[in-house]
Amino acid sequence: MSGFGTLAKVLALSFIRDKTAVFFTILFPLMFLVLFGVLFTDHGTSKAHVVQVGEVTVLDQLPQTAKTDLKGSLSVTKESGPLQPQLRKVRDGDYDAVVSEKDNQLAVYYSEADQVRSATVRGVLESVVQSANIAASGNVPRYGLNTHRVEDKSIQPIQYQTPGLLGWAISMSAVFGASLTLVEWRRRKVLRRLQLAPVSLAAVITARVGVSIAIALVQGVIFVGIALLPAFGLQLTGDWWLAIPLIICATLAFFAIGLLAGSFAKSAEGASGISNLIVLPMAFLSGAFFPLDSAPAWLRSLSEVFPLKHLVDSMRNVFVRSADLATILPDAALLLAFAAVAGAIAVKLFRWDDV
Repeated sequence: MSGFGTLAKVLALSFIRDKTAVFFTILFPLMFLVLFGVLFTDHGTSKAHVVQVGEVTVLDQLPQTAKTDLKGSLSVTKESGPLQPQLRKVRDGDYDAVVSEKDNQLAVYYSEADQVRSATVRGVLESVVQSANIAASGNVPRYGLNTHRVEDKSIQPIQYQTPGLLGWAISMSAVFGASLTLVEWRRRKVLRRLQLAPVSLAAVITARVGVSIAIALVQGVIFVGIALLPAFGLQLTGDWWLAIPLIICATLAFFAIGLLAGSFAKSAEGASGISNLIVLPMAFLSGAFFPLDSAPAWLRSLSEVFPLKHLVDSMRNVFVRSADLATILPDAALLLAFAAVAGAIAVKLFRWDDV
């Protein structure tokens, strides 16, 4: 225990004194949280800007309630004069679409440069035309549509962003920390000295794991603390504490990945390159930065292989859906299983020096 305590203290102090490590472990990921939190403070989509050229009956004669609903998705500006100058503005990206009417036919000119906006414009205007046709026929609509959001309306995008960015920060810290430490200790013959010292390999590994877990928990406190500020609006659920065991399990998995990377690398540059090759694709393919709902089925299936995917999904369940212990247990078990398998392989490949 004295050897474990001494090693853990040395590792913790070396991390704190390494300004580069502190920046890339805590401050760099935190910058993304602040940036995303500022950019996406409203979970509604921005309005499409549509220009109405001349008289358009279906728009001009909309009931007031329908006009109010229309303003929620489209910002309509009326212009007079020829059509061609307005079309050039659509091509240049100044407007999302131009609407005109001739012989009771609504003409919509849009750009496919932004497919989401163009689809929104077409869908909304098709709905307006259909409603106008029903009203002109004198038929009373038989069916209606009422939409209701199941989540609390106070939930902000930060609820979804915090777990993803925190998971990415934890994975980066654990993988890079383990791989670079292992390579540097081999290069400087520290491991050889530890082999001759009355310190077991288990004590060396557990000391480094303990420091990685402590760093991950500090990252979690800082991330959640910043996200709780009124400017971002994170709301903690009753079972928020379930994020703690998830962070610990995930850190073990990422640490094992770092040990594998450090076992193959011969230099610090090599360890950094291998770690980047693992962490960056894993972050993008695990939904840490953006959801994978629209990704191909094979890519969504591939993402299940990555431990970060299970960490992000489970923490989002905790922060957004108030998940209980039974809900997160399968993901926690998968993270521990991944850590056990990767750790066993890393132990097999472990060597005290580069000879």
